[in-house]
Amino acid sequence: SMSITPERAEKVDFTHKYYNTPPAIAAPKDTDIKGVTKEDLAGKTIGVQASTTHFNYSTKTYTDSTVKPYPTAQEYQLDLANGRLDAANDDVVVLQQWLDSPDGACCKLVGTIQPVIEIHGPGAGIAVRKGETDLVNQFNAAIDAIRANGKYKEINDKYFKFDVYGGES
Repeated sequence: SMSITPERAEKVDFTHKYYNTPPAIAAPKDTDIKGVTKEDLAGKTIGVQASTTHFNYSTKTYTDSTVKPYPTAQEYQLDLANGRLDAANDDVVVLQQWLDSPDGACCKLVGTIQPVIEIHGPGAGIAVRKGETDLVNQFNAAIDAIRANGKYKEINDKYFKFDVYGGES
């Protein structure tokens, strides 16, 4: 899966979105961070995976903070758990999965961030080589079918406590 953005759409074709989970901020349980705004995170060091929409958002939004890029989520998670970061920005599902594990027991979800369509895109889709229209259409038909027949909701409700599709847009 890949966030559907105009920049990426220049290089690949995308299916319809099949999920759109919000970005979020996690921090140590004893943090003084109260929210997810620029002001809430001013002066803080925020870890984020490089080359992601979350990195792009962090560098554009948290201009009064130090945004530290990491090659992988596991690396910023390790630094957050060991007190080398004040917070981390990633997809809420990625953060919550880590927070629910023994490694993430040090930390908590501070809150979710309202996605910015120009940065985060409308959601995540399947990236397909440019010009593979038939394949895109087949994926779209499958996505549309499971949304229409209720299977998507059944899977969603089994694994998540919220709507991972993120609305009808």
